Amino acid sequence: MPFPRRRARALLAAALSVVLVAALAGCGDSGDDAGAGSGDGAVKVVATTTVLGDVVREVGGDAVDVTQLLQPNSDPHDYEPRPDDVLATAKAKVVFASGDGLDGWIDDVVKQSGGDAALVDVAARLPVQRDGGDDAHDHAEEGAADESHAEEGHAEDDPGATDPHWWHDPTNVETAAAVVRDELTKANPGGRATYAANAARLVAQVRALDASIRRCLDGVPVAQRKLVTDHDALGYFADRYDVEIVGAVIPSLSTQAQPSAGDLADLAKVIRREGARAVFPESGSSRKLPDAVAQETGATAEYQLYGDSLGPADSAAGTYVGMEAHNADAMVRGFTGGARGCTIER
Repeated sequence: MPFPRRRARALLAAALSVVLVAALAGCGDSGDDAGAGSGDGAVKVVATTTVLGDVVREVGGDAVDVTQLLQPNSDPHDYEPRPDDVLATAKAKVVFASGDGLDGWIDDVVKQSGGDAALVDVAARLPVQRDGGDDAHDHAEEGAADESHAEEGHAEDDPGATDPHWWHDPTNVETAAAVVRDELTKANPGGRATYAANAARLVAQVRALDASIRRCLDGVPVAQRKLVTDHDALGYFADRYDVEIVGAVIPSLSTQAQPSAGDLADLAKVIRREGARAVFPESGSSRKLPDAVAQETGATAEYQLYGDSLGPADSAAGTYVGMEAHNADAMVRGFTGGARGCTIER
């Protein structure tokens, strides 16, 4: 996919900013830009997304100084790099990218930075990969009265695309923790013991989360586990916990696609036919269309999910574990008409 012109302009401005900063700084780096709590020997790293930033902080601890490019509730699908991103990348030893096209803009950021950071594509090393959008699209097409609606609605989808929302399968996050551990160890061999201990602790937390979510979802009859999301972001979660994807308001892996009136009409038919009780809006995205579909079908749109981003740091969804615990609880409440929720071990 060609790099958008406006992003290219932003990167050019960022590159010029780096040159200017370097000229003003003269020789060397004073180290004054270290993150809060990082020591003098902390390794400077960059993480593109909120989920990846959380994993890197958990594994690196005080031995890393993490610059996270995307902020909570931001959308990685339409992110435009800033001058500060290029500057942080120029100073980093390691750059962790989520991968699978979600943050493809990071390649140009690294090139423009002129630094020598190792660029790590985490998704390329994960055990579980899924093709994007198939489940939701199949349901929509089954109920479509006009085949042109399905074709029109999926015009922006790439049939060969891999779903980039890999973190919604906890086994992938276990592997991501190991990838981060190994790459940080390469960058700073002296931190090996710290990284290993922190990664082991995170993996234990993620495994406990996985087991707890499964127990909670198993308490909901399979026939009630019908998921309607804002866009196709929860496929890994659905596969992991035997949840049926009924459809998505935006029938695409990206929030940048636009549903047609025919898409929304078809989705409403499917929701009625399948008896889905809830349409789940996504944090950080407009509620206008999910609310409209819910009102049209009599479903609730009360329960919000986190798909692309963590919540604010001080919120219950401010960490990976907290986000997935929130999602499980919200889904169960939506599936059961509010009759029950989940208490997830953390």
